[in-house]
Amino acid sequence: MIPDVLVRVEHLVKHFPIYRGFLQRQVGAVHAVDDVSFNIMRGETLGLVGESGCGKSTTGRSVLQLYRPTSGHVYYDGTDLVALKGEDLRKMRRKVQMIFQDPYASLNPRMTVGEIIGEPLLVHNAMSKEEMRERVGQLLELVRLNPSFSVRYPHEFSGGQRQRIGIARALALQPSFIVCDEPISALDVSIQAQVVNLLEDLQKEFNLTYLFIAHDLSMVRHISDRVAVMYLGIIVELADRQTLYNNPLHPYTQALLSAVPVSDPIIEEKRKRVILEGDVPSPVNPPSGCRFRTRCPVAKDFCADSQPEFREVSPGHEVACHLVS
Repeated sequence: MIPDVLVRVEHLVKHFPIYRGFLQRQVGAVHAVDDVSFNIMRGETLGLVGESGCGKSTTGRSVLQLYRPTSGHVYYDGTDLVALKGEDLRKMRRKVQMIFQDPYASLNPRMTVGEIIGEPLLVHNAMSKEEMRERVGQLLELVRLNPSFSVRYPHEFSGGQRQRIGIARALALQPSFIVCDEPISALDVSIQAQVVNLLEDLQKEFNLTYLFIAHDLSMVRHISDRVAVMYLGIIVELADRQTLYNNPLHPYTQALLSAVPVSDPIIEEKRKRVILEGDVPSPVNPPSGCRFRTRCPVAKDFCADSQPEFREVSPGHEVACHLVS
């Protein structure tokens, strides 16, 4: 075990079975996540990007055991979360938390803000009501909301405020690792930067480690230390943000980055756009060999023969492509 690795994911697989007929026989499976491996260092932010439906959120939920993986291992600080069950897993959840994508759906409309933030404290700690009230007030101040808001209900807040409440709930048990599942995608652009800045400030203050899932590549570049690019259930490229954005090697990464607008009009005019044709294949029946070959502008016949190995091509830069040497 490398000393500064907090989360180590090894060969993670998550398939959702498909049942048909009166007897509900399994006729197939959705290959949501297929053999994904990566490390997250203590105190860093790993960005996970890709198109909608590529398996990003399923990866995040599988890491936290909200979805139990089909196979593979997830080590948190040396402990295999996949092997934990019952009370042992419940105790571990104090250290690993999640910020959900939709602040409108992730907060119970029948509970006050104080009850929502205090619920993790109620489940895990034997706190008195007075201590819990004080802790909820501290958490609201931490996410820059007025402690008096604790008696209000979620429908009384804007989307950005609701997401701050979700962040406060995630911080209630003082975790060290948080999965941020597209925490800004449902928010107005003007609010997104505020929430990201808040997450960065909290990371510095509490030495938090993030898995930041998003499809906004410019925001991922801003917040992440390293970036993993996902396509149809597999990671196709992983590198530190400067390397990935300045020297993308996988054709899919190149296509994604070519779609990000550049503020300099001269550079923008000279840039080469990579336009992908066709639709993303079904995860029920993914293509043989390289999964990206059906849309890849440089694919060769041999790309259909075998799945490319996810390998290190330079220090810290890993790619899964037959054509990258």
